[in-house]
Amino acid sequence: MNIRSVVQAAQPVGTLNSFAADVIAGLTAQPKTLPPKYFYDLAGSALFERITELPEYYPTRCEIAILHKNAPAIASMFPPGSALIEFGSGSSRKARILLDAAATVAAYVPVDISGDFLQQDLAQFKRDLPHLVVHPLVADFTKPFAVPPRLAALPRVGFFPGSTIGNFEPAEAGAFLRHSGDMLGAGALFLVGVDLVKDEATLCRAYNDAEGVTAKFNLNLLARINRELGGDFDLAAFAHRAFFNAAQSRIEMHLVSTQPQKVRVNGIGIDFGRGETIHTENSYKYTIESLQALARGAGWTAAEVFSDGLFAVHALRASGIRNQGAPDP
Repeated sequence: MNIRSVVQAAQPVGTLNSFAADVIAGLTAQPKTLPPKYFYDLAGSALFERITELPEYYPTRCEIAILHKNAPAIASMFPPGSALIEFGSGSSRKARILLDAAATVAAYVPVDISGDFLQQDLAQFKRDLPHLVVHPLVADFTKPFAVPPRLAALPRVGFFPGSTIGNFEPAEAGAFLRHSGDMLGAGALFLVGVDLVKDEATLCRAYNDAEGVTAKFNLNLLARINRELGGDFDLAAFAHRAFFNAAQSRIEMHLVSTQPQKVRVNGIGIDFGRGETIHTENSYKYTIESLQALARGAGWTAAEVFSDGLFAVHALRASGIRNQGAPDP
């Protein structure tokens, strides 16, 4: 195959309607919630990149160090001529570590819900690695999506860094692993970054940084609702709160209403009591054994684990019934 760099993306039909429906459903529920996938508009994605550089936020540094240290060993597991599919890519810098080490990879398919950030991030990537097909997909990676037809016959390697799997409820994480296995195919390799259980003080500092960037990231979700859905949230009337729920082994992020108030979103009035919260995100922390047990239940087997004791990158193998690289239906 004569491979040249290709960049193409299209905003999925119905994205705004889905956003509005999910926001209204979450804010009219008890307790109030918002899906964390909506953090990542252009402003939110940029704020998250700042978070990854904060001294308190260890996961990104740990994962990058693990990938640098083990890139040759990980790359040796890639089948020749494969497509690296990154779920929820955001910044491509972690994928670059693997792609620099895996010279036989033929294509890179970053999948992200934020199309603007995806294109912005890939501009330099396209120039640096012109031998690759680069095909970004603007999609909700938690739902089935089609690999581009021209790449459908390539063997597939999945990449899911950043411990994003911790943002799912455990049952949802299992469902995600199952549908990822169906898409990647039997025998496919899946690399999953996972934050590990550790002392509570370290965990809480990572989500309550001194500079307040995580608070801005959390509050940007309300700002996005104002921008895109005609909301009238007063951001000064909400405060960021993050804490470790030891019983659930998860960090919880909330936005706390500091006063009784009524907010309108998409023409619908929503009442808040003083101290009432919007639960915006969970970040589950796993042991190596608990993640492997979750993966086994979803049709994956553990091939290898790369860890520094704080963070782990799991190499999993799919045991589904599809042939690897088979075209999508």
